[in-house]
Amino acid sequence: MTGAEVLDIASQSIWVLLKMAGPVMLIALVVGTGIGILQALMQIQEATIVFVPKILAIFGGLIVLLPFMGDVMSAYMQDVVARIAAP
Repeated sequence: MTGAEVLDIASQSIWVLLKMAGPVMLIALVVGTGIGILQALMQIQEATIVFVPKILAIFGGLIVLLPFMGDVMSAYMQDVVARIAAP
């Protein structure tokens, strides 16, 4: 395996990471920001209020996005296996 192939696999793995973690992180960001704005509007100074809705939103997002994540990982693994099997 040449250095260029290793860099290509590393680059693909970073894109797979971003495709899988990005949507879930955006869900957490949106929910956290929304609850933070509501806390600021209502002048609630409790820092732990945001955790339960954020966790529920992340779990819901994971359930919805799980087929997409499986497809991304499957395509990446098939590419890696094809590279290993190639002479």
